[in-house]
Formats: sequence, structure tokens, C-alpha cells
Amino acid sequence: MVLVTGGSGLVGTELILQLLKSGKSVRAIENTTPIKKGFASQIEIIKADILDVVALEDAMDGITEVYHCAGLVSYDPKMKTQLFKINTEGTANIVNAALNENVSKFLFVSSVAALKKDENQKLINENLYFKDIKFESTYAQTKYLAELEVWRGIAEGLNAVIINPSIILGYSPFDGGSSEIFKSVFNEFPWFTPGSAGFVDVRDVAKAAILLMDSNVSGERFIVSASNKKFKEIFSEIAATFGKKAPYKKASPLMASLVWRIEKLKSNFNNSKPLVTKETAKAAFNHSLYNNEKLLKYFPEFLYHNIDDTIKYYCRFYNEAFN
Repeated sequence: MVLVTGGSGLVGTELILQLLKSGKSVRAIENTTPIKKGFASQIEIIKADILDVVALEDAMDGITEVYHCAGLVSYDPKMKTQLFKINTEGTANIVNAALNENVSKFLFVSSVAALKKDENQKLINENLYFKDIKFESTYAQTKYLAELEVWRGIAEGLNAVIINPSIILGYSPFDGGSSEIFKSVFNEFPWFTPGSAGFVDVRDVAKAAILLMDSNVSGERFIVSASNKKFKEIFSEIAATFGKKAPYKKASPLMASLVWRIEKLKSNFNNSKPLVTKETAKAAFNHSLYNNEKLLKYFPEFLYHNIDDTIKYYCRFYNEAFN
């Protein structure tokens, strides 16, 4: 029996789909967001909060493999406490439950946010660790500290591996993450920034997770990223597929700094979620390029989806949802 935390999320949903296709028996943890209705008769759904250690012990009963996908992605300063609670404390609880139940293997879906950005190194790799996290985003801090909980579990005898996906592209009916990228382009948001990042298809993230789970690899972390692209390239490809006008106004750092400050004031006044934060404004101008060679060295047969094909594939689903 396989346990998937975060079963309603982008990665969790795709992972469950692929596990079922491979014939695995799946139990998934559902919290506030419901798991895809189509899975109801095919998997065992457990209502639990990853901060509830007693519920986690029950969810882990009889489990042999754990895919820990649950987490909160946010750059909103008001979410700081929740980020530490869910991402770091929640991961510690999952690790402890896995140790107590003697699961055979544990896989943690982290993020490239947990990797140190080295200005002297062109490509970011798995060997770059933070020396001082206080200057990193809250999200990066929580994912890095969550990884430390997994390493602590490994030191205590847990057979575990970590993956660090870059920006994940896929279809989600919920707001946030990948859906926000497609929605902003569909609505012909005119601005773009000169930054770059790594991008990967959610199908490849799930495939890599299963491949590592089924292998003898342990005590390692792997970047999962298909290719490095400029944001403008991604936005333009999405716009072309939708038949929409591509972003054409280049934002400046000064403009971005003004926008996040205005958004902060609006957010504080209206108690709403800011569209842009200091951290997202900064990231939009960074050139964060990732080295994906480690996974391919361990698994030479692994093939990533071409990102242009990924965009075309998911635009079909978003086009139906937005129209």
C-alpha cells in the first residue's frame, strides 16, 4: 500500500494517476481541498491534517511507501506562520510517522527554491546548500528546513530520497501555481520581465518520483527540470497556443519595486492576497538556471517532455476551463 500526502495538489493528482496505472494500491491524505472525484472508487482517501500526529499514525498504518507531496506554496508575508507549520513542521511529522511505522521507502517532493543560488556558478546543482537562510524567501527557508527533517530521518534509519522540481507546468482546476501562469496569459496581461527559470511537466515530476521510489537510490536529492527558459519565451508560447496577444511591455526593476509596495498596502488595507510580493518581484528578474544532469546520469533512459509540447498539451484543458 502506497501513501500519497497532498493528494489533491498538482503533483499529488498526477502521481496518483500514474500509480494506479502501474497497478499500485493507493491511500491518499485529503485535508481541506477535495481529491479528484474520479479517484474516489479507486483509492482509499483519509481525512487528515499533517499537523495532527495521531491522524498521521493512523494514515501510515500498513503503508510500505510514502510520497510526501503536501505543502504550501506562497510568497505572501502574511502566510509566514502557515508556511513554517505546514512545510517544515508537517514534514517533520510525516518523517516521524514513517520512522515509527518502518516504511520501506520515503520520497519527499521539495523544490528548487531549497537550492542555493550561486552567482559564481552558471548552473544551479544539487550540491549547493544554504549557509545562511535568513536572506532567502520564507518559502525557500521552509522547504530547506523540511529537507533537513528528511536528512534527519535518513540519519535515523529512514530509506529516503528528495526531488527538487523547478516550475511545474500542468493542469489544475484550483487557483495558484501553474494555473496562474496560464490564466494571466489568457487574460492578455501585457507585462513581462527579463528573468529565466527552469520548467518541467508535472507528468515528468511524477514519473521521476516513481522511478526513484522503485530504485535502490537513497540518501540523495535530484533536480527535476526539463529545460531553462526565459519567462517571455514561456508566456509567448502560451499566448500563441491560446491565440492571444503575447506580453509586450518589458517591466523594469523600479516598476516592480513600486508594484509590490502598492500591492502590500492594498493587501494590508483589504486583508487580501497580494498579486505581487517583494520576493516574487525579485524572482521575476533573476536568471535561475538548473543543471538536470544528475537524474539523467542515474537513469539514462529517462526522457523529459519538450516544454513547447507541454504548453500545447495543457493549453487545451485551460482553454476549455477559461471559456
